[in-house]
Amino acid sequence: MGKSALQKARAAYQPKLPVALQGAVKIKEGEPTRSVDNQEKIKKLFPNTYGMPLVEFVPGTEKNTTRMNVGVILSGGQAPGGHNVISGLFDGIKKLNPENKLYGFLMGPGGLVDHNYIEITADFLEDYRNTGGFDMIGSGRTKLEKEDQFEKGLEVIRQLDIKAIVIIGGDDSNTNACVLAEYYAAKQYGVQVIGCPKTIDGDLKNEQIETSFGFDTATKTYAELIGNIERDCNSARKYWHFIKLMGRSASHIALECALQTQPNICLISEEIEAKDQTLNDIVENIASVVAHRAEQGNNFGVVLIPEGLIEFIPAIGRLIQELNDLLAAHGNDYKDLDKDAQREYILNHLSAENKATFETLPEDVARQLSLDRDPHGNVQVSLIETEKLLSDMVASKLAQWKSEGKFNGAFAAQHHFFGYEGRCAAPSNFDADYCYALGTSAAQLIANGKTGYMAIVKNTTASTNEWKAGGVPITMMMNMERRNGEMKPVIRKALVELNGKPFKTFAACRDEWAKNTCYLYPGPIQYWGPSEVCDQTTRTLALEQE
Repeated sequence: MGKSALQKARAAYQPKLPVALQGAVKIKEGEPTRSVDNQEKIKKLFPNTYGMPLVEFVPGTEKNTTRMNVGVILSGGQAPGGHNVISGLFDGIKKLNPENKLYGFLMGPGGLVDHNYIEITADFLEDYRNTGGFDMIGSGRTKLEKEDQFEKGLEVIRQLDIKAIVIIGGDDSNTNACVLAEYYAAKQYGVQVIGCPKTIDGDLKNEQIETSFGFDTATKTYAELIGNIERDCNSARKYWHFIKLMGRSASHIALECALQTQPNICLISEEIEAKDQTLNDIVENIASVVAHRAEQGNNFGVVLIPEGLIEFIPAIGRLIQELNDLLAAHGNDYKDLDKDAQREYILNHLSAENKATFETLPEDVARQLSLDRDPHGNVQVSLIETEKLLSDMVASKLAQWKSEGKFNGAFAAQHHFFGYEGRCAAPSNFDADYCYALGTSAAQLIANGKTGYMAIVKNTTASTNEWKAGGVPITMMMNMERRNGEMKPVIRKALVELNGKPFKTFAACRDEWAKNTCYLYPGPIQYWGPSEVCDQTTRTLALEQE
């Protein structure tokens, strides 16, 4: 395939590895581990993969020459650096023994079940080193959770003489990796399963995982775009830009982008939930900032909004809960009525508190909440244009204030949603190095007979040489949570910690950013040049590791 000048130059970049992975590797085991919660239940569900020790790699003296074939799967949404995990895995197993083979299962976990695969060779891989995207083997959202899937996968594993499967994915995919590891261990099939922490949302992190790969590149990509919009905003001086950012379950992306660009307003879903703020509270707060800036003659600004905001507003969460029950019990009574009759029916059947919330919502949003659902019965939050909803409500609030003589500025809004723009960007130096080290660690975990582990790299704010590579038992990160009506073992998601350093740093500055124009312009990701520009980590990671 043809390559751009950047791709050609980037292909030559040799990712840096921690000292422990540069030569022969020895394994150092820690104490037995336990799950973050529900220990008895998790132990009972995972008797063969529970309580295993943390693992760290240290420089060794004897070369390991294990003969093994490995299969690799990309699972879920794309994240920059996935190709480098595969490159690190490939180079890692070939270094152990040149006869080792790597097979890529196509289009996600479904490729394992349906026996769709290719052999990844050195020539094939060359086109993908240090590139973004998952297009090398594709990705998919098939969930590996049923025994017939595990058995069907086993047929191709036996056929290709595969010793281990590496699943590169987020919290759900790694939960499935753990279930698969447990099943193969219980049946004594001799097949190992290793996970790798991926998600641009940044919510797969804990004591052991400092950051998920892709978060660094994606937030730098969004921050460049936000900085460009801030420049435009500060130049034209006539628009308020409402920008929605990816991150359904947590606001890490919004928070990181705020720390990088210093917008006038950034909403954090977790804070709104903790303070039990209503939609009206949020709208009043934004409108107050708009009014204050208008008094200074500044009829412009930038607002960052996390994608999942609507579900975090407690009043709306409670409303959705009641609407779900109403839809299940009486949906057939009202779904064929005309719009006005539907609205009337719903209002008559809601409790007083939820009725009041429902009445404040613009009509199309109320309709989306009450009727439109995905196949699992969830409200389709990504389809709700929260950025437009908020700017419309702010406009109404300001019009009301104008009629009362409380506002005499101008308000015109522009809307943006940044999501797909960041998921397949060419990885930053940090993600290129981090992912390559994760892939190399996965190869070492397999060579050392481990299963049910996730590859990890720690001490990531130090220079690459000083990074510490190893593995963590996936069961250590699990707890029991209700999913689709039943309790299931899952990796606990990391939400924004309101007493954590990144949020506190943001909270200390936001009043200043709201009143004054303090924009920062991060510019595009730099791949060559001074280390403080090219190899910097996210602000979130730097603050957490201080």
